[in-house]
Amino acid sequence: MNELLTLFLRATFVENMPLTLFLGLCTFLALSRRPETAVGLGIAVIGVMGVTVPLNQLIYSALLAPGAWSWAGMPELDLSYLSLIAFIGVIAATVQLLEMLLDRFLPSVHAAFGVFLPLLTVQCAILAGSLFMVERNYTLAQSFVFGIGGGTGFAIAVIMLSAVRARLAYADLPAGLRGLGITFVLAGLMSLGFSSFAQMATQ
Repeated sequence: MNELLTLFLRATFVENMPLTLFLGLCTFLALSRRPETAVGLGIAVIGVMGVTVPLNQLIYSALLAPGAWSWAGMPELDLSYLSLIAFIGVIAATVQLLEMLLDRFLPSVHAAFGVFLPLLTVQCAILAGSLFMVERNYTLAQSFVFGIGGGTGFAIAVIMLSAVRARLAYADLPAGLRGLGITFVLAGLMSLGFSSFAQMATQ
């Protein structure tokens, strides 16, 4: 249990997708203008990663990994080269289902996402969760915890950035820092803050 808790905290803070690994920055920056949109994005990323990472772990270990077909008398069969296509397919199906549910039950949130919700299909942070799972040889339980932790870390980061940006909307900023300029500065400062967790974890 302690091992899973450590993995969750590491995925959330030490290996934070946008602020430490710099993954998923497109939606991280684009949808952090308003806190309500950022909260919706964070929940969506948690849901998608929490579903796709363990599901891809099952698919990889049962069908694609070297030796996965030993039960069928084909121990030499290695389909791992298909993992990228399979992972993207699972992510695309999950995002499509999420989009249908939001459109049906939360149309305002769906409208706020706009074109960025379908882009979760190819968001590098979500795909990276499955690729890290394979590289680190996580079990099903570890994959689920890592997916939830990675999504939670993304949600915390984007909600924090949106809260600061909402306050700065009323600030008298220099012309050169308005818009994305101050956003990049804030993201850099937040990244420095989160990098301290990595230093603490190595001690």
